[in-house]
Amino acid sequence: MTFEEIHQRLAAKFGDRIGPLAPANKDAFAPVQTPAIVEICEFLKTDPELAFDCLINLSSVDWPKKNQIEVVYHFWSYQKQHSFIVKCLLDRAKPELPSVTSVWNAANWLEREQFDLMGVVFTDHPDLRRIMLPDDWVGNPLRKDYAEQPEWHNITTTRESPLDGFVRLDELVKKKASEKKEVLQ
Repeated sequence: MTFEEIHQRLAAKFGDRIGPLAPANKDAFAPVQTPAIVEICEFLKTDPELAFDCLINLSSVDWPKKNQIEVVYHFWSYQKQHSFIVKCLLDRAKPELPSVTSVWNAANWLEREQFDLMGVVFTDHPDLRRIMLPDDWVGNPLRKDYAEQPEWHNITTTRESPLDGFVRLDELVKKKASEKKEVLQ
């Protein structure tokens, strides 16, 4: 099925809870109302014509100027060989939406990643906790206004530029070559 056909099927079932199909740079997507995400995902998975048996990816985008966080779901059907994308727009101050782990187990770690790095809270998630950063880490590093702390538990978070390492390596090579030249003379 094409994106348009999938969207028409969703719109027929869910009405105004599915937004208009929005063209994008690469793939079209459909915005969905946040409270309906689980019901829509269940339909995407169980409807025989759609059969989206795989949640390929769940990501998010921070839009500070719009005061929104956009959660993006990418679906794939192995049986039907088609894909689809839906997006939920959340209030940046309180980004919450229902978990889809009851529909796809793969959502478990994907939602935890967005919770950890972007601060999106997935209600009804079976184990919502940080997955990449320590439990006592402050902030969400993928937010555009995130300010990294200079240290964490007396460990510096500042990294030198890789170019500085190359300069030191170059100086070391030159020094060794100079020493070797002096020994040969």
